[in-house]
Amino acid sequence: MRIFVTGASGWIGSATVAELLRAGHQVVGLARSDASAAKLEAAGAEVRRGDLDDLDGLRAAAADSDGVIHLGYKHDFSPAGIAEGARTDRAAIDALGQALEGSGKPFVIASGVAGLATGRVATEQDRPDPDAYPRMANAAACLSYADRGVRATVVRFAPTVHGRGDYGFTAALVDIARRTGVSGYPGTGTNRWSAVHVSDAAVLVRLIVEQAPAGTSWHAVADQGVTTKEIAEAIGQALDLPVKPVADEHFEWLARFFAMDMPVSSDHTRHALGWNPTGPSLLADLDAGAYTS
Repeated sequence: MRIFVTGASGWIGSATVAELLRAGHQVVGLARSDASAAKLEAAGAEVRRGDLDDLDGLRAAAADSDGVIHLGYKHDFSPAGIAEGARTDRAAIDALGQALEGSGKPFVIASGVAGLATGRVATEQDRPDPDAYPRMANAAACLSYADRGVRATVVRFAPTVHGRGDYGFTAALVDIARRTGVSGYPGTGTNRWSAVHVSDAAVLVRLIVEQAPAGTSWHAVADQGVTTKEIAEAIGQALDLPVKPVADEHFEWLARFFAMDMPVSSDHTRHALGWNPTGPSLLADLDAGAYTS
């Protein structure tokens, strides 16, 4: 397939582009900078210049493809930035979805697992209130295109998509520990984070675009729930720092996320799509120095 990918030069996007190319697909990656374009060309992908605000360009690229994977997102975690990121994402989803209407082509978008369930393990069948989290509303908007002749699907990523070179939540936790001299955890440290290695996440995205039926959601989760205390202990061990409970303020912008309890199952995803994560666990990556050496 000729697959158009937004966010193609990002952390998950780069791994996904490489996985698609290995599987024999042709990839067209969205690039907003010369550096991103050069990275995509070096990987063997075709480059389409533009950004998520260029809705006409998104429509044209989608129409010229056999399928779309939308991984791009404006990651600004300030209140205003979160709202703006959600608005941009929704506009991009509608532009891409409209271009694919009636085609039967695959349309995969990225979402998250925050807010899926409270007090229990979340599953692929959970359909949370779209008003609770902006990205949930955007995921629902994507799935609505399944009724308009699009093979629309959602991949819900674990909050930590880890690996050497990751600059996301785990890298931020390591940076905070280095700067403060403490590897902390919130409360009792029993709240759980799910995680997946970036290589496994890329394989799953490929499987979804190749075979997932319309109107379905899938979980990119390998570690169902690693406690925040375990994560803090692994960081403390790697950096030779004390490990202890700390106030929420210790985690700066990450505080509201790291205090969440988000255990997530991927049993249905594994069985239905034949996905078998083989990458290292989050704790194994931390122990191996993926974030500290």
